[in-house]
Amino acid sequence: MFVAVFPPTPSGSLTAALLAVGYSPVPITAVADAARREPEHGWSAAVIELSEDAGLALTVGRKLRDEHGIPVLLVVDRTLTSDLGTEDGFDDFVLTPVDHAELGVRLGKLDRAEAVEQADPILKHEDLELNTATYQATIAGRPRDLTFMEYELLRFFVEHPQRVWSREQILSKVWGYDYYGGSRTVDVHVRRLRAKLGEERSNWIATVRSVGYRFGEHTLSRIRCPVPEEVHRTS
Repeated sequence: MFVAVFPPTPSGSLTAALLAVGYSPVPITAVADAARREPEHGWSAAVIELSEDAGLALTVGRKLRDEHGIPVLLVVDRTLTSDLGTEDGFDDFVLTPVDHAELGVRLGKLDRAEAVEQADPILKHEDLELNTATYQATIAGRPRDLTFMEYELLRFFVEHPQRVWSREQILSKVWGYDYYGGSRTVDVHVRRLRAKLGEERSNWIATVRSVGYRFGEHTLSRIRCPVPEEVHRTS
């Protein structure tokens, strides 16, 4: 998978992060350069690193997105976020120092953007709704405040119900690569998700002993149905 990178001399940390999550960075000097060097299967995204000349970088990113249909991910220093506006023509951004897991997930999201736009952006499980276009989660119409990785994990579960996944598989699928934090990362995020889903819905995520987790238990599965009075009289 190839990403166009501007400016053509990206920082070493960005290059290392892209390679670590499976993307090959191709430096470009201008918008026309991206067109000339486009890979056979197209660009997965354009990664624009904002530096001192943020205006030029934003202009290049806007043209890549608007004129060539390439999704744009900005890499932004925390001190420059106040300079960004919704009209700047980018699809997503990450802050420096770049977290490898977050970079992989956000690039993967952009890479799937076209398919997502054509599909229904709402994922549902009982009274849970996940809006994949706005990254909002609601239960019974009430919003739930989820972190980015909590949302991605819940989305993964909803998209793959009734299947048992090991912790290692979840790490690979959700975090995007062999996460150095180990499988305990999954346990921590599952615990937080259960708490935010609430007691009545926490059993949606079932623990499979010695294996991992399975999503898709029904809320009503733990509620005992009352025995009709007629049964008591006839027994």
